[in-house]
Order: sequence, then structure tokens, then C-alpha cells
Amino acid sequence: MSENDIADHVTVMIPEPLRAHTGGQAEVSVQAGTVGDVLYGLVTRYEEIGKRIIDEAGGLRHGVVVAVNGHDIRFTGHLQAPVRPGEHVQIVVTMLV
Repeated sequence: MSENDIADHVTVMIPEPLRAHTGGQAEVSVQAGTVGDVLYGLVTRYEEIGKRIIDEAGGLRHGVVVAVNGHDIRFTGHLQAPVRPGEHVQIVVTMLV
């Protein structure tokens, strides 16, 4: 990935229970856009994570919280919340998924 590619990406912080699905990586770089775009990019690369964080209706599973720069997306636009290059997306698993 070039520096220009990195400039268009966000960092997704992967919680410990999901790191087995990212080859042990605690952080993954994904194309910026909306939170939904970021999660789609993550799931496209690491399919098993999708089964753990996304429900059958396409929303977040119960017990999964996503924050952008520490701000819970439930209060900032849910999956449509914008994510700009360089920001940090944190996935929090409040229960074993």
C-alpha cells in the first residue's frame, strides 16, 4: 500500500476476541467513507468477522458497539456516520460474539 493509499484510509482497531480473524492484527487499514463502508471493507477482507459483528438484517449484532474517534456511532449517524481519512474506528465487543 502506497502513502497515497494510506492517506485515504482509516484505522480500524480490532478487539482481542476478533483478532483470530485478522491473523492476530490489532489494527487494520480500510478505505474511508461511512462507518458502513468501513465495516464492509473490513468484512470483505476478513469474512469471518462479518459473522461476528453484522446481523442477518445488515445491522450491528447485539453487544457490538462501534465508535469513530471515541464517539459512539449510535449517537452520530449509525452506519451512515461519515469517517474521514486518518480517523480511528474502534469495534467494541461487549459480550462474546
